[in-house]
Amino acid sequence: MAEIGTDILKAKALLENGELVAIPTETVYGLAGNALQPEAVAKIFKVKERPEFDPLIVHVPNFDHVQKYAAEIPAGAALLAKHFWPGPLTLLLKKKDIIPDLVTSGLDTVGLRCPDHALTRELLSSLGFPLAAPSANPFGYVSPTRPAHVNDQLGQKIPYILDGGPCGVGIESTIVGFEKNVPVVYRMGGLSVEAIESVVGKIILQAYSSSNPKTPGQLKSHYAPGHKVVIGKIEELLRRYPTQTCGLLTFQKNYHFPYQYVLSPSGTLEEAAQNLFTALREFDKMPIDIILSEPVPDQGLGRAINDRIRRAAATDTP
Repeated sequence: MAEIGTDILKAKALLENGELVAIPTETVYGLAGNALQPEAVAKIFKVKERPEFDPLIVHVPNFDHVQKYAAEIPAGAALLAKHFWPGPLTLLLKKKDIIPDLVTSGLDTVGLRCPDHALTRELLSSLGFPLAAPSANPFGYVSPTRPAHVNDQLGQKIPYILDGGPCGVGIESTIVGFEKNVPVVYRMGGLSVEAIESVVGKIILQAYSSSNPKTPGQLKSHYAPGHKVVIGKIEELLRRYPTQTCGLLTFQKNYHFPYQYVLSPSGTLEEAAQNLFTALREFDKMPIDIILSEPVPDQGLGRAINDRIRRAAATDTP
């Protein structure tokens, strides 16, 4: 299994030698490699078993680095970065040639993000290159929010996991691009649509792609646990499915069910987001055949949580 620790110099040395390291962010743990080195980027796709038509996000230490990798920076992008970086926001911008086509799956845009995690930002500041870092899990499965999650699935394939503790946000970053200077949300995530609109006005929502996505996380079937997920009202679902083979995923209500995960006993969307991926992983350890899930309130972070639950329940693969 991989070594887990907080040694930034060790992580730096491995990355400089073309190796992969799992890194903490406020959203989820990332599988990081030198974004400017195609051989390291190819390792990311291989270790994750990720199709090369699904582009990667590039992580930078601050906004000053964006001009190194982006050919164009719309005024709206600079404004969003001023308000929300470091944080769970990825900006999709026209790329410079220094970014390998493998990173962007041949597209002329690159997703850039400054993560809000002190350990990873210190690591990024110490490197002479940015880090390509999709979530540190096998492609299509639940994203990791703790070092142990990474080690369970990728520990035999990577040498080191930089331990930054549990992720504070717990779901991936929101991805925003610009079409004719109009902001477009390509993936809902840890930054709410409402927060974005409060800075740049009304946005266009374009969060799904059946094939050849423009950004990570656009595939309809994604974030899938090992059991089938069915969404609806819990009381109605329990009348349709045998209770002895079911697990319940609820927002706040405790049904005192043998196999249940309550996302937020306190009833907050922030707590629900932090617990979502851990909950889906916990169900894989339970002797159940199906997960019955209710949506959370569809506002703020709830929209991103519901997005992940819907895609965990999707069965069609592009």
